[in-house]
Amino acid sequence: MYTHKPVAKSVGIQPKIMYYGTPVILLNTLNEDGTTNISPLSSSWCLGEYLILGIGVGGKAFENLQRTGECVINIPNPDLWENVERLAPFTGKKEVPDYKRQLGYTFKKDKFSACGLTPISSIKVEPDRIEQCPIQIEAVVKNMTVPSYSDDFAIVETQKVMIHAHEDIICGNHVNPQKWSPLIYNFRHYFGLGCELGKTFRSET
Repeated sequence: MYTHKPVAKSVGIQPKIMYYGTPVILLNTLNEDGTTNISPLSSSWCLGEYLILGIGVGGKAFENLQRTGECVINIPNPDLWENVERLAPFTGKKEVPDYKRQLGYTFKKDKFSACGLTPISSIKVEPDRIEQCPIQIEAVVKNMTVPSYSDDFAIVETQKVMIHAHEDIICGNHVNPQKWSPLIYNFRHYFGLGCELGKTFRSET
């Protein structure tokens, strides 16, 4: 007969962040001079061919999306966690917002050299893709909303226009989940679909 395992008692907590295990994406947007900015994000989800992103309004990605309406959503695998973390303390805004400066962020123009990743031309949008990311999604912005209850972030609705995937993770026209694992951001620590790989510079645990 099946018996339930004991359930731990729940207690109220007040964590500073709520990233309870979400995929990491590297969002590429186009700067004014035609170069590509890279922004690590941990807030995204899909509805059919639409990808919904949560983006801070004080960052370069938001500024670029407002101007161009195009992006590339690069999805790294766990092997790239250190490259992602190299981007973490940088912003693409030359005038670093006060709140970011207080958190230790500094300006970095060339994000590709900062993280050791390689640009590759996109087909249908202007920002470059990231060659090492196993999945790269070219997308256009359909709607951007700054909610009335908070002016810290925007909800960005995008639509995919082209998807690229490394040959070693696909089976025909599909991604093979037995060969693909996303990089997961779990309360400021990096995971694959298994053991912990490392943690971000702002982790408190």
